[in-house]
Amino acid sequence: MNLLKNGERIDDLQIKNLKIIQNPSWFCFGIDAVLLSDFAYIRRKEKAVDLGTGTGIIPLLTYAKYNPIEVAGVEIQEEVADMARRSVALNSLEDKIKIYTMDIKNCFEYIGINCYDVVISNPPYKKISTGLINPKDKKAISRHEILISLDELIYSASRLLKVKGRFYMIHRPERLNEIILCLNKNKLVPKRLRFIHPYVSKSPRMVLIEASKSGGDFLKIEDPLYVYNDDGSYTDEILKIYGRC
Repeated sequence: MNLLKNGERIDDLQIKNLKIIQNPSWFCFGIDAVLLSDFAYIRRKEKAVDLGTGTGIIPLLTYAKYNPIEVAGVEIQEEVADMARRSVALNSLEDKIKIYTMDIKNCFEYIGINCYDVVISNPPYKKISTGLINPKDKKAISRHEILISLDELIYSASRLLKVKGRFYMIHRPERLNEIILCLNKNKLVPKRLRFIHPYVSKSPRMVLIEASKSGGDFLKIEDPLYVYNDDGSYTDEILKIYGRC
């Protein structure tokens, strides 16, 4: 069976012999997916779902690291979801990873309300503002809130989660106030924040967030994560994260 289509390639994830199919003309996973997979925590007896899974990188990495009962991925773009399914098949993980082609906004109606222990998402970071954006452009869909808003995403995460379930997300710090308001509105309480800086001397460019459904009020701000040394090489912690993921 030929799992590759025109323009696609197979990349080695360098963990547990796992591989992923990607199409560089659409998009390839980046460091944000790797950092989010490392920040999230899934117990072996838990079920997790990744919203906006793209090519399935987060289900693959979280399976490799935690081996939960099941990891699902929800992706609205059929061609991208198909690529994720073929990556799952390439690794013979059909019994552990399920990829669903559906809209995040109502996915809980089909895959279950209050059924998941963990929800993960690396959503589009940018609001739609001025300028024309092609609603069929796969890169634009992954970067801009064309098909779903932040509030709609967090609402679905809350519907999917069990009470005391955990939601993990990576986003931009400049939208943190809006994120926390949306979390609280949907009964998700922020529990951990970690800011990601490109260099020690630079402001944070991303923030990792853990929230608990109907959890307590305690919030932990973790030490900053720095990506690069002054010479442009990865910091020791980033190298350790890549080693784990």
